[in-house]
Amino acid sequence: MEFVRMRGVRWWPRRDAKGFSESQTAALKELLSLVKADRYEEVEVRARALATVPHRNGGRDAMTVWLARTFAASAAVLHGRGEDVLPELDALSAELAHTSGTDRTVLLVNRVSRATVLIRLERYNEAEAEVSDVLRAVTRLAHLTDVWDVELSALACLAEVLCARGRYEEAEAVARGHLPRAKGSRATSLRCLLAQSLNGQGRYEEALAERHIPTAPVSRAGTGHLGMVTADALHGLGRRVEAETTARQALDDCERLLHPSHPRIGKIRALLADITAEEPPGEGSN
Repeated sequence: MEFVRMRGVRWWPRRDAKGFSESQTAALKELLSLVKADRYEEVEVRARALATVPHRNGGRDAMTVWLARTFAASAAVLHGRGEDVLPELDALSAELAHTSGTDRTVLLVNRVSRATVLIRLERYNEAEAEVSDVLRAVTRLAHLTDVWDVELSALACLAEVLCARGRYEEAEAVARGHLPRAKGSRATSLRCLLAQSLNGQGRYEEALAERHIPTAPVSRAGTGHLGMVTADALHGLGRRVEAETTARQALDDCERLLHPSHPRIGKIRALLADITAEEPPGEGSN
């Protein structure tokens, strides 16, 4: 999952003259810039501080607080945390459930984060139900506001949960079908999921070919994903030395850039254990 990144526009709802103050708007824009720069820890600290700042009329504007808390929780999820953030995401979803119109975009961002956490906790039935509901809600909002990035984020979650459940053909269809309209790191994420779905079907050569297609650099949240699926494909092809080297590099990157509890770290370690458990290749083999 990646945070919603509306290029050229803010992803939060538009407010009337009594809405966001100039300082609040500036603070929210700064948070979005920090997310784009992958500075997740700083985003969380600043967002939680913003959530406690009084509104210009003395109180605290509800939408500003919800947005700040959304930034904080989403940044934590992007960094790789999960179970400890889930209660906050549950509370936010409940509080935002009554919103309407474009304000519901904020609810959907929170629900995509929640689905991501559910996947990490291996609560796959709940995750699939959550993301399916988000996709239905996106359809209802499409005539009111630009929701393409929320939709792509939800579709990436869907492909991930389908892979986790062994429904690789469905995951392939989702990833392949929406790659043409994805850009930047979003396209890179979908390409990784496509390769993952191909690995699951034993189509290792096809999966490996995906890494040679030019893509944007991965975001920090996507660290190690491409390396993991590449190592898995190399392992499937019997190229043990290359697989081990690739997996070790992916693990090193994840340990440097992601939270220690990120499940990708455990997955790469498990893959490395499988690779290194095999007999070393004979002389002249790879």
